[in-house]
Amino acid sequence: MKQLMDSFFRAAMYCLYPRVMGLSFLPLVLIVALSWLLGYLYWDAAVTGVRASLDTSSWLTVVWRWLEGVGLPDLKTVVAPLLVIFSVTPLVVVSCLLAVTFLMTPALTRLVAERRFAGLERKHGGSLLRSLWWTLVSVLIALGALVLSLPMWLVPPLAMLIPAFVWGWLTYRILAFDVLAEFASTAERDTLLARHRLTFLSMGIVTGLMGTAPSLVWASGVFFAAFFVILVPLAIWIYTLVFAFSSLWFAHYALSALQALRQASVSADVDQVLQAAETASEARPRLRAASLDTNREVTDVLPRLRD
Repeated sequence: MKQLMDSFFRAAMYCLYPRVMGLSFLPLVLIVALSWLLGYLYWDAAVTGVRASLDTSSWLTVVWRWLEGVGLPDLKTVVAPLLVIFSVTPLVVVSCLLAVTFLMTPALTRLVAERRFAGLERKHGGSLLRSLWWTLVSVLIALGALVLSLPMWLVPPLAMLIPAFVWGWLTYRILAFDVLAEFASTAERDTLLARHRLTFLSMGIVTGLMGTAPSLVWASGVFFAAFFVILVPLAIWIYTLVFAFSSLWFAHYALSALQALRQASVSADVDQVLQAAETASEARPRLRAASLDTNREVTDVLPRLRD
């Protein structure tokens, strides 16, 4: 727990570094440009299609009448944009995570290594191709889990918890692998992922819960349409900072665990050498005594052979 909290506060402090803040703007510009392009091309069509589906739904007619009865007739116009935003949010989150992973995580991991683990050997246990494959499989599993869990989102607490757990699992899978890819060997990475699996998953869930805050900013753009152009980039930037913090947290914890693993391995090797030396020193008098006994026996036998 001490190592976990130490890594958490170190990651929070590193987020204030100008270098980290500067790196966060590259994924921001990329994702904002992509979101703006997709919104320009498909936003009106998506909202119109969702609104048409809601209008033709017979069971929602009761809901609309109830809203009109309680004095909220305009809320109907907000539902369609909200549904579009909630549908697009997972794609935006995954895009931010992937952008941070490939554009920031290697640089942030090297930053942590330079400042805290300067002597840590780089064994390059993960190739770029394997990292891409690992990321693709993890993303597909996470998106599949989100789709399968959609019916449970109707329960208010689960609507917040399920995405946090899914994003937490995805964050742990991607960042733990990529942080260790350059510095750990394949055997070391597998050992650390197995030994610290629950800790890594807990870190991912915490950052997944932190990622719910940008969703509120993102969704509020529907109610404050005048500030929509500002709120959406702000939400994406917060996503970027959350995942940048996650990269730093995983880097501090994973590299510290890697260093401890190697130190334990060296200590075990030294203990084996000392034990072997001690065994050899204990066996030396026995060998010497056995050699003396053999010499005596040979000395006794030689005169008999001459006779």
